[in-house]
Amino acid sequence: MLSFVSYFEPCNNIDMDLENSKAQLKKGILEYCILSIISRGEAYASDILEEMKESRLIVVEGTLYPLLSRLKNDGLLSYNWVESKSGPPRKYYQLTEPGQLFMAELSHTWNDLVSAVTHIIHKTKINN
Repeated sequence: MLSFVSYFEPCNNIDMDLENSKAQLKKGILEYCILSIISRGEAYASDILEEMKESRLIVVEGTLYPLLSRLKNDGLLSYNWVESKSGPPRKYYQLTEPGQLFMAELSHTWNDLVSAVTHIIHKTKINN
């Protein structure tokens, strides 16, 4: 006989697995989205956060700043300080030349991936 607790354990595991899968999908495209925003022109971190929020891809500062630092250390981003009339200077990020090449490759890979996934999920089942 199944106990009440063991009956619901698989659901809890499925819920945890689903949340983990969703988080991994978002994490996997986060770098691409951030680089895409910066590729359009210099970007301030709070502007990146705002655009991500508007797109319903919520990112917190504790995630964004380490990623920006890593991308800068990898040579894909540079930044400059711009004086602000309403506070301390602001750090604006831009793609370096290697960052532009990296972004172009990511875009190509993204387009291929979207095409492949779209093909798979929209393919109709053929009945025998």
